[in-house]
Amino acid sequence: VQLQASGGGLVQAGGSLRLSCAASGTIFNINAMNWYRRAPGKQRELVAGITSGGSTNYADSVKGRFTISRDNAKNTAYLQMNSLKPADTAVYYCNVDVRAHRSDWRTYAYWGQGTLVTVSS
Repeated sequence: VQLQASGGGLVQAGGSLRLSCAASGTIFNINAMNWYRRAPGKQRELVAGITSGGSTNYADSVKGRFTISRDNAKNTAYLQMNSLKPADTAVYYCNVDVRAHRSDWRTYAYWGQGTLVTVSS
């Protein structure tokens, strides 16, 4: 399974960006799809997650500003980021939990390569 993340870039405070994470390869279905970030000098943190049924969860720091969604037909997750702040500057990583085959209940976690988001003040 390969993950292709895109959508990062440089934006001014108050602006918006939309990240995408497309999964490809041997996929029967994808359970959770998550976005993490690692800011300079900080540990990686979970930003948002969405289950296969559409339930979502968010870090307190992004609630009301970020929205996670997914397109199951495209095996793609999105992170709409509005009202961006300099504190949102980080490398954003997508993470998915994949079940490869109908006959195998095991799932495996995969990580994208990361996309840099820089928010200027």
